[in-house]
Amino acid sequence: MTDRHHLLVYGGTFAAVGDGGDISGVRAAGSPEGLFVRDARHLSRWQLTVDGAVPQTLSPVADGDTARCVLVPRGGRNEPPAYTLFREQAVGDSAFIESLRVTSNRPVPTTIRLAVTADADFTDQFELRSDHRTYTKSGATRSRQVLDHGVEFTYQRGEWRSVTTVTTDPAPDAVEETGTGARRMVWTLDLAPHSTAELTLRVMARPHGEKRALRVPRSPAALSTQLLSQEGEFVEGVAFPTGWPELAAACARGLADLAALQVTATGPDGEELRVPAAGAPWFLALLGRDALLTSLFALPYRPRPAAATLLALAATQATRTAADAVSQPGKIVHEVRQGELAHFGQVPYGRYYGSVDATPLFLILLGTYVEQTADTALARRLEPHARAAIGWMLDHGGLTTRGYLVYRADQGGLANQNWKDSPGAICSSDGTRPAGPVMAAGAQGYAYDALRRTAWLARTVWQDGTYAALLEQAAGDLRDRFQRDFWMAGHSFPALALDGSGHQVDALASDAGHLLWSGLLDKEYGELVGRRLLEPDFFSGWGVRTLASGQPAYHPLSYHRGSVWPHDNALITLGLARYGLHDEARTVAHALVDAATTTGHRLPEVLAGYGRDTHAEPVPYPHACVRESRSAAAPLALLTAVGGA
Repeated sequence: MTDRHHLLVYGGTFAAVGDGGDISGVRAAGSPEGLFVRDARHLSRWQLTVDGAVPQTLSPVADGDTARCVLVPRGGRNEPPAYTLFREQAVGDSAFIESLRVTSNRPVPTTIRLAVTADADFTDQFELRSDHRTYTKSGATRSRQVLDHGVEFTYQRGEWRSVTTVTTDPAPDAVEETGTGARRMVWTLDLAPHSTAELTLRVMARPHGEKRALRVPRSPAALSTQLLSQEGEFVEGVAFPTGWPELAAACARGLADLAALQVTATGPDGEELRVPAAGAPWFLALLGRDALLTSLFALPYRPRPAAATLLALAATQATRTAADAVSQPGKIVHEVRQGELAHFGQVPYGRYYGSVDATPLFLILLGTYVEQTADTALARRLEPHARAAIGWMLDHGGLTTRGYLVYRADQGGLANQNWKDSPGAICSSDGTRPAGPVMAAGAQGYAYDALRRTAWLARTVWQDGTYAALLEQAAGDLRDRFQRDFWMAGHSFPALALDGSGHQVDALASDAGHLLWSGLLDKEYGELVGRRLLEPDFFSGWGVRTLASGQPAYHPLSYHRGSVWPHDNALITLGLARYGLHDEARTVAHALVDAATTTGHRLPEVLAGYGRDTHAEPVPYPHACVRESRSAAAPLALLTAVGGA
């Protein structure tokens, strides 16, 4: 998000507004303006005019859960503004609400004509991305109906039907056509000297299939109180480090963001759950890998998201083979979307399984959750799902046939299916992409840990020693193979991946730190890797780069080939601590906390890879999610790794 766009988030709803509180519908700097619910834009225009003119922004919207700004009519020094407008906006569950207060600055009666132009284009989020794709929508229609207290917009395409309803208090004096499909709601306000008039505008979005009884809160202040209460529930009872106030502030900020990023999901028995969404604006949905890592980071402090995530992913676990969704029995879902294009199969992400690592991460979270909470009932309930996930890893995943978890590029979806999932992310040091199936290093570490933790569950909870021994043997064999096939003796470092022929993909990448977190490397190798990650080509001063600088493939503004990811660094920090490299762990933790301190204690999804030695503040990555669940939970992982040091 740039300084022209401001994000309001509440569960599965978000709004992106400009400095003056308007929504122009224009896509800029990687983020569209609008009100979005379930991947669809339910407000594409929301523009205020007074006496036919756009007022000047005197005090722009600032970051926060509520958008507040101050506007005045344009004028000169010798003509003080005739009035001042105070806008306050907030989002709720499928709702957007605005309180608009107009104060006269004149000693005589004043009449002004205030108007809000609204429209809802119901565009799917995937249509707004920069991938130059177009989607046919045969038979789609949009309609508008004037109501006593506002206007209603409806979108229909076959059985798909979505509605946006705008109501106002007081009712508009008129609702005018604009010639563009938008509708202009108009009020004529007669203001006594130095008096104030107030309007409240409420927007209710009803996506296709919504069956709940929805209600718009009475005011932005009421919504703010509701969100603060939820944030308080997440923060309450967490023992923040008193000797490191900056880390304490980052943890508190992260927990508050996690409270806002909870979206609804369904469990195996149809129960309603709240799980961490990946991030806003583009990924306000359940993404398996993201929810699992977020829940793992938060687990020692907030175990409830972990239980909900496990149940939601068990409910969506694949039971059949489907090439278009990249699914096989036992595989854990990568992404769940509820928008129009997913509904009609025009994008594969309704339930998309293009992830090689969500399945082992599911098992890691289950084992870690039971170990830390002693909730053996959940382990018994999810035993069939865990066994199916192991079955996928051994069979379709490739552990038995190839010796490693393996993925193939999906032409309709993701080329890379590990956490670095951008097209060129898995590469050799010169930038060459591997040919054929890919065996990514980090995923093998997850598989090793998943086998070990599931063996522990089998032995201690399921009382199946034979199965436990089988998994322990598989884990040991994987460890031996990995150190033989991936270790690059000339670099004293593991390869990023193996290609389809088993050749090493030799880029020096941060994924090696995930192997420390998983415990896959022998102690000697692990210590070499941990210390190598703190060398200047890897460590920017703000964190460990995804790719070490100096390699031809490196670019500080690449998504996965030189940037710094907070969640990646959180895993590295946990891994460093696991191998006894506590000084190195503290160095990475302090770098991340320092970066968070420069941005209001909030860590973004990703930072540019420029070094701290030449840039006194971290350089933003231009298309990063500002609110991202893994980054929000990353300070909690740092707290686990290094305490308050």
